[in-house]
Amino acid sequence: MNEPSMSGSGPAVPRGLAERAREISDGRLTPAVPRDAATVILLREAGAEAEAAAEVEAFMLRRTAELEFAPGAYVFPGGSVDARDADPGVGWAGPAPADFAALLDVPPDRARGLVCAAVRETFEESGVLLAGPSQDELVRDSTALAADRHALLAGSTSLTEVLARRGLILRTDLLTPWARWITPEVSPRRFDTWFFAAALPPGQTATAAPEGFGGHADPVESESGSWLRPAAALEAARAGRITLLPPTAVTLGELAGQPGLAAILGRRQVITPRLPTVVVEDGQVRLHLPQAGEERP
Repeated sequence: MNEPSMSGSGPAVPRGLAERAREISDGRLTPAVPRDAATVILLREAGAEAEAAAEVEAFMLRRTAELEFAPGAYVFPGGSVDARDADPGVGWAGPAPADFAALLDVPPDRARGLVCAAVRETFEESGVLLAGPSQDELVRDSTALAADRHALLAGSTSLTEVLARRGLILRTDLLTPWARWITPEVSPRRFDTWFFAAALPPGQTATAAPEGFGGHADPVESESGSWLRPAAALEAARAGRITLLPPTAVTLGELAGQPGLAAILGRRQVITPRLPTVVVEDGQVRLHLPQAGEERP
């Protein structure tokens, strides 16, 4: 999502976006149409060294410094929905598209695309595949699917094709809808992003795709990946050691307030959109983040 970096409770808007806000307010500019996207908050229980056994860690990617959008920011794996993500022929085990549609507040075909995009993007960006040979089994070693990960990154295949070739089906029961964030109207690039939470499957390892992954120059957007406790990530952002986009920071705060992994994955609620808005305060243009109870734009 294309928001400014985290800076307290009211992040200042860069000068370029402030000018766009004025142009939109004056009717001189029409806001861009948001593109559907999906993000997965990949979680695991912290190791034995943790102070609390129930504490969790989230896998976060550090975006490359060369990117135009959010260079160097720490983000969850995710990206835009591809037209092929809505393929009705994809193998599926778990809650049906209609079930997700009820929670995501969208039509079933759109829900299918969002769920498939969440699984595909997680595999592309972290190497973790939320799938298995049956509704009771999971992929135990996703590194064996390195060639498929490369093909997806290169855009030469689809998730449906990968799963069919490997005799796998989506394990949609592993995904917990968490939030929906819409990029502010002032942004030139906008996304309508659904956040899902999922536990790291046993035996799988999360890694950022290295440059030249698979022997080719893949369009890799992240230079490294690391497991961070939500509270620690927020503290690092406050200290200026890492950069977080506002929706990421809000999500980490929500995770830090949960009693453990089971509570996070067991949450079931209808997801309502959160649309940050640009406001003028004391002569400064700042981003207002919606609070609980004012999510729907």
